[in-house]
Amino acid sequence: MGETMQNRTRAVRARGVRTTVAALAAVAGVAAAAVPAAAATSAAASDTPRFLEPAELPPHPTSPWYAGAVTAGQPDPLPMCVGDALPSITSHREYWTEFDTNAQQLTVEGRSEQWAKDFAALLRKDLAGCAKKLMQQDPDITATQKYYGRLNVEEGADVYGIHTASAWGSSDIGLFSVGRDGATVTIVRWGQMGTFQHAQVADFKATTVTAVNKLY
Repeated sequence: MGETMQNRTRAVRARGVRTTVAALAAVAGVAAAAVPAAAATSAAASDTPRFLEPAELPPHPTSPWYAGAVTAGQPDPLPMCVGDALPSITSHREYWTEFDTNAQQLTVEGRSEQWAKDFAALLRKDLAGCAKKLMQQDPDITATQKYYGRLNVEEGADVYGIHTASAWGSSDIGLFSVGRDGATVTIVRWGQMGTFQHAQVADFKATTVTAVNKLY
């Protein structure tokens, strides 16, 4: 009987060892599978254009910036001047302050560098004619604009300013930029109440350079 008990004990111990080894093997298998999955996720993330962080926007004198999530698709409502050209593959992010100052970044990954080059040219054309188009669409609006030049970042970025004044007294200033890195185009828009005198052009140019540089 003592020998039978010893045999049973050995069998139980053997089953315990086999169970432990199997469990360890399963854990190792899961870990091994997770490594390539994590690497793939990291690689995919690096291939996705990055967006501005709130602290990278033109500083507001009395308010921090806040930001929403990066969202796939066209924004609603569409931004003036560039909205009609935006394809459905656009991604965007909204930014705001505790006051009227707000901003937006819109990014489009094109199918080729030539497509992105043509798209950026279309956006520049729309911005160059924006003031005239706004006044044609609404006779109560007076619009003027300025071109603030080209920035030397990646494939280049162009900066525009547009001021609108309404017959009922509103006055708004907006800054726009169009930049390209390879097959990806990004648009940055900043706006608030005011005139060209209130436009933070130097800060906005710095924001644009950051936006284009950090795409990839």
